[in-house]
Amino acid sequence: MTTLTAPEVLTRCHALVRPALREAVGRLHPWVGEMAAYSFGWCEVGGTPADASGGKGVRQALAVLGAESAGAPAQAGVPAAVAVELVHVFSLLHDDIMDADATRRGRPTVWKAYGTGPAVLAGDALFALAVESLADSGADAVRLLSTALLDLVRGQADDLLFATRPWRGSERVGTQEYRGMAEAKTGALLGCAAALGALLGGAPPADVAALDRAGRHLGVGFQIVDDVLGIWGDPLVTGKPVHGDLRERKKTFPVLAALDAPTPAAARLARLLASDADPEEVAALVEECGGRAAALAEARRHMASAERVEALQPLLDHLLRRDL
Repeated sequence: MTTLTAPEVLTRCHALVRPALREAVGRLHPWVGEMAAYSFGWCEVGGTPADASGGKGVRQALAVLGAESAGAPAQAGVPAAVAVELVHVFSLLHDDIMDADATRRGRPTVWKAYGTGPAVLAGDALFALAVESLADSGADAVRLLSTALLDLVRGQADDLLFATRPWRGSERVGTQEYRGMAEAKTGALLGCAAALGALLGGAPPADVAALDRAGRHLGVGFQIVDDVLGIWGDPLVTGKPVHGDLRERKKTFPVLAALDAPTPAAARLARLLASDADPEEVAALVEECGGRAAALAEARRHMASAERVEALQPLLDHLLRRDL
């Protein structure tokens, strides 16, 4: 049997899920539906059809792979894929507002294109649509999604609060706290995607739980790789400005790990982070203090934990290495 590459897996799952996703979005109010379609890259402002990047569809693929891991046909995972993708995009719409991000994947964010109030409304609609899409799948499915949503909110709350805390001293954010935040904010929905697909595919509870745990590890690794890209990634690839996370002084894993270095350079880094120092200088110092290497090692550790679950293996190396 031929083994598909990660891009082939993503393409296959995307093609399977997209019609159901479009059908779901088509049930929204036309204006709200346009904003949703814009966020997926299906249209421009005003509704003109487009084919912009709407993301790689990782969560969709995890849901389909979860169903197949239970011995069910790929189609069994489609309701799970639709639900988690709607929740994911809902969270992005609201995150962009909270973080005041003006661009995503090289395009204006929904709140910049349509306004803050409309973007909030579109996010709310996608959330409601996600729950509705699981209405026929049973209480266990809705409960699994609800648990992931509560975790996602907790992770986002922690992330927002991190911005108010100092770079040094007893109140500073440590890497262990960061892991908890990343698991909730990013890992919960990835774990839910795989577990929900398995649940709809008829997997036993132990297998559903194993996929959830593996997906959470995958999410932490995925988030840390994003952190690395947010500092050193090519903006033509990431769609974000170079050193964007450092300009905003985000408390990302590479920075927090660099601050742990037992060297005078770490103390200097803390002073630079508390100032308006040039982000390029800060990035060089983060790397000098070992932040980049520590982040990639941590990402690999979480990917190795996820790798123990066979269903996720087609995506792991691709997610770790993307554009690094």
